[in-house]
Amino acid sequence: MPTNRQLFLQQMAQTSGTPLLLEIEKAEGVFMYGPEGQQYIDLISGIGVSNVGHRHPKVTAAISAQLDKYLHLMVYGEVVQEPQLRLATAMQATLPADKLNSFYFLNSGSEATEAAIKLVRKATGRNEIVTCVNAYHGSSTGALSAGGNEFFKQNYRPLLPGFSHIRYNEPADFKHISCRTAAVFIETIQGEAGIQVPDAGYLEALKAHCEYVGALLVVDEIQAGAGRTGKVWAFQHYDFVPDVLIAAKGMGGGMPIGALITSKALMETFMENPFLGHITTFGGHPLSCVAAAATFDVISDPQFLADVERKAQLFKSLLVHKAIKSIRNKGLMMAAEMESYAVLKPVIDKAIELGVLTDWFLFNDKSMRIAPPLVITDDEIKEACSLIIQAIDTTLGK
Repeated sequence: MPTNRQLFLQQMAQTSGTPLLLEIEKAEGVFMYGPEGQQYIDLISGIGVSNVGHRHPKVTAAISAQLDKYLHLMVYGEVVQEPQLRLATAMQATLPADKLNSFYFLNSGSEATEAAIKLVRKATGRNEIVTCVNAYHGSSTGALSAGGNEFFKQNYRPLLPGFSHIRYNEPADFKHISCRTAAVFIETIQGEAGIQVPDAGYLEALKAHCEYVGALLVVDEIQAGAGRTGKVWAFQHYDFVPDVLIAAKGMGGGMPIGALITSKALMETFMENPFLGHITTFGGHPLSCVAAAATFDVISDPQFLADVERKAQLFKSLLVHKAIKSIRNKGLMMAAEMESYAVLKPVIDKAIELGVLTDWFLFNDKSMRIAPPLVITDDEIKEACSLIIQAIDTTLGK
C-alpha cells in the first residue's frame, strides 16, 4: 500500500523538484501537526493566508452555520446572497465609503488582478499599465504580465502587451507614467521582493502623479491586507486612498477568496458594452464569504491590530544573531536577511526539522519570510525565535 507521500509524488502536479513533503493531519492556531504528533509553529501563515490562525473558532462556526443553508446557487451577481452582503458590509466598515464602496468577490488574488486589468483598460480607454520591478501580482497570464521579475516570465512569452515597469521607491521613474497610462499597479508593501517598505511620501507622490496624468492607481494588498501590517489595510499607514484595491489571501480566514474593490461608478464599467463584462462562477462563494466576514470581525478589533506591531517588535528583539544582517518589516510582514541563499537554505531546513516552518521569497532568496498568524502569543514568538537561533547556530556555528 503506497504511503501518502508516495501518492503525492505520483499523482499530484509538482511545482518544484524539491517539495517540503510535510504531511499535516491537523492545524489549529499557529500550530500544524503531523500524523505522528509532530508539531510545527507556522511562521508563514500558508503564505499570508491564515492571518487569524488555523481554524479560528469564529471562522469555523460561520462556515458550519452556512453549511445548513446553501452552497453554490448561481454565477456571481445574479442572485441576492446574504453571505456576500454580510462580507461587503463588514469590509465597507473598514474603508472610505465615498471612494471604495463597490465589491466584486472572486476566488483568488490572481483573479482579482485579472479583473482589475480589464477594469482599468475599459474605464480609461487606455492600454498601457505600469507596474514595479520585482512586483508580484499572481501567476495567471494577465497577472504574470503585470509581474516585475523576468525569470518567472521568460518562458511564457508572449504575454499580454502594454505593460512596463518602474523601480519601487524611485520617484524619478514617475516620468514613465503618462497620459497613455491606464493605471499603475503597486503593492503597498512589496512582498515577494523581500518586504520592501515605501519611503516616506512615496505612495502619496505616486497617487498625485497618477491624478495629474489621468491614470488610475491600483493598490495590491493581496499579502499586505487583512491586518497583516497592523492596520486593516496597509495603505491606511499612509496619506492617500487608491482608486482600486485588490485583496485576497488573509481576508478569507483560510478559505479561497479574492476581492476587487473600487467606486460604484468605476465598477459599473462592467455593466455594459458588453454587459456581463466580467463574470465568475464560484467567486463570492457563500462559505468563503461567511469565513471572510468572520475574519474581518476578528481583525477589526483595535486591540488586535495594536498587538501586531508590538509582536513584530518582540520578534525583532529576539532575532539577534551575527548571521542576520537586517530585518525589514511592516507589522508582522517581515524579512530577516542573511548573506545568501546558500546560508539561508540550511537554516530554513534545520528550523523545519526543529519544528518551525519558515520560507524565503520568490525574488529575494536570501531573506527568511516571517509572517505568522496574527494570533501568535508572546510565548509562541519566544519559542519560535529560540528555535530559529538554534537552527542558525547548528548550521552556521555560534
